Amino acid sequence: MAKSTNVVDAEVLGSTEVDEGALRRLLRRAGRTLARPALECLELLLDANTPPQVRVTMLAALTYLLLPLDLIPDFIPAAGFSDDLVALTALLGLCSTHINDTIRLRAQRKLDRWFPLGR
Repeated sequence: MAKSTNVVDAEVLGSTEVDEGALRRLLRRAGRTLARPALECLELLLDANTPPQVRVTMLAALTYLLLPLDLIPDFIPAAGFSDDLVALTALLGLCSTHINDTIRLRAQRKLDRWFPLGR
């Protein structure tokens, strides 16, 4: 009986084979790393104790970052991303000031549900 292996040819990576399971685990870990701050922001936004002005500022910054239109178009060298940097700085400042252990715990639970480590 032939042994079944989950190997993918990946010459681009400079290797003749890649362990698909290891790659899946790596991507899951990367997903967790990238998802954590987003979930913490979401939980902060949904938290009843978050002041209304913080919610409005977060929504405005997130909306600005997600909309394709910018005050300064991104293709302009050096200045193009400066307006995005201002929105991102506002978001990070709000999150670092207002996120507490309860919000982090709720975000962690959601993260564990969405990106389980067991597999």
